[in-house]
Amino acid sequence: MKKLHFIFFFFFVFITNATSQDIIPMALDSISIKADNFFGFDGYKNYYYIKNNIVIKKSSLGTMQFQDLSLGEITKVDILNPLKIIVFYENFNTILVLDNQMNEVDRINLSERARPIVITAVGVADQDKLWLFNSVDQKLALYDLKSKYYQEIGVPINGQINYYQTDYNYFQWISNYGQWLSCDRYGKIRTVNELDRADAYQIIGPNKILILKDNALFVRDFITNKQTKIHIVEKSFRNFYYKDQILSIFTNEGNTNYKINLP
Repeated sequence: MKKLHFIFFFFFVFITNATSQDIIPMALDSISIKADNFFGFDGYKNYYYIKNNIVIKKSSLGTMQFQDLSLGEITKVDILNPLKIIVFYENFNTILVLDNQMNEVDRINLSERARPIVITAVGVADQDKLWLFNSVDQKLALYDLKSKYYQEIGVPINGQINYYQTDYNYFQWISNYGQWLSCDRYGKIRTVNELDRADAYQIIGPNKILILKDNALFVRDFITNKQTKIHIVEKSFRNFYYKDQILSIFTNEGNTNYKINLP
């Protein structure tokens, strides 16, 4: 309770110092999490993070975890579908599928295929499929978890993928040229817009993106062509995650959650 009062005290101080153009979120609560990397939370308010190369799911009832030391370092955890959690080990070209109890239900070693492919990006798509990016031919593909069918889509991608994000319908990425691009399930690629370089991103709408730059968080809206600062308490933080009007700020001490209405 003292920690929450402390947060609200500084929240009040920051409100008094914010400009009229800033977005002022409302502090909700804080969660104690000791992690090496934070991936976000799902619709059931379960938090997902990595500590000592172990995937941990934390809920109000306790924690569950998964690890496989034989596969090396975890590259990415995708929690878009909390019933099918995706864990990607890039160094071993392997994808694991976990259920909501953090049990392994499927393992895909893409090096064992008749025609091996090298994957550097993985994300959940619709209808039991995964988005894959094959770095050998620079092409996106859809992989069916049931039939094991691998289907390349679209044309080869120019440049490197600096950041990517997927949902059921789109694979979106930011290239090393600063372009925000999007590919649909049929392979149609379009340029959404141009972006300045930043430390981190999260796409939150068809033309809206959160940008972390120089330890300050902004929302960029390309419809209104405005970039607005989000005024939060933390002067230093390691990561952030936005979902359902909740902004979670990850620091060395844990997570602070804010209620936020983005324009």
